[in-house]
Amino acid sequence: MSTTLKHGDFTSLAEDYSKYREGYAPSVVSALTGLLGGSAEACDAVDVGAGTGIWSRMLAEAGFRSVTSVDPNETMRATGKRDSARHNITWRAGSGEDTGLPSASADLLTMASSFHWVDFDKGTREFGRVLRPGGWFVALWNPRHLRASPLLTDIEAELDRLKPGMKRVSSARQGLMDELSDRLAASPEFDDVILLEGRHEVRQTVEQYIGVWRSVNDVRVQLGEEKFERFLAHARERIGDAETVETTYLTRAWAARRATL
Repeated sequence: MSTTLKHGDFTSLAEDYSKYREGYAPSVVSALTGLLGGSAEACDAVDVGAGTGIWSRMLAEAGFRSVTSVDPNETMRATGKRDSARHNITWRAGSGEDTGLPSASADLLTMASSFHWVDFDKGTREFGRVLRPGGWFVALWNPRHLRASPLLTDIEAELDRLKPGMKRVSSARQGLMDELSDRLAASPEFDDVILLEGRHEVRQTVEQYIGVWRSVNDVRVQLGEEKFERFLAHARERIGDAETVETTYLTRAWAARRATL
């Protein structure tokens, strides 16, 4: 792995992202379909910052009339196209600030584990343009629910020991997420905000658990490769002889309705 990994650049992480990242809580997909009137078949969905298409495929499987996946990274898009070959998904280049999509073309626009990379004001203006009146923008994340596992809590505590005061960009437990409801409610683009949560448990092999960490850009960049490998070694040591790791994920979704006036 190159030591020149950059903040926010997932080019070299696409394969780890594809192989190891877990899906989101199915209950959240069902709840979002309910917000749209319970009929995904009559709605067009857009997934911005789609990465390798983990969430995009869940939308396609939910039966949306169309699913368009947008991502700025060519390698992530190529990996997503490969992984989504059996799904009816259209892929295109674009960013949260400039999706390149037509105005009023979507009923649902999502950013799954990616909204923290977007300029809030520019992004919400763009989403307001792309959404039809009454459509929904949804920012969601899928962090581990650490309180459910003392083992995983201890493993993550090693990050602070290796780099005190580390700023987690992608964590849905701090920063932007602490004030996201208020910021969305204050935006002129939206007239209602709803917070959804859904838990789901997965049993991972040790390699799958370690692989998820290898796909986490902000940790690798801030620790540097040497300390990052020390962190992974600590995780393996704490897991010990166990063959699997039980992980509870907490999918958290902020849904904001496009203003109808």
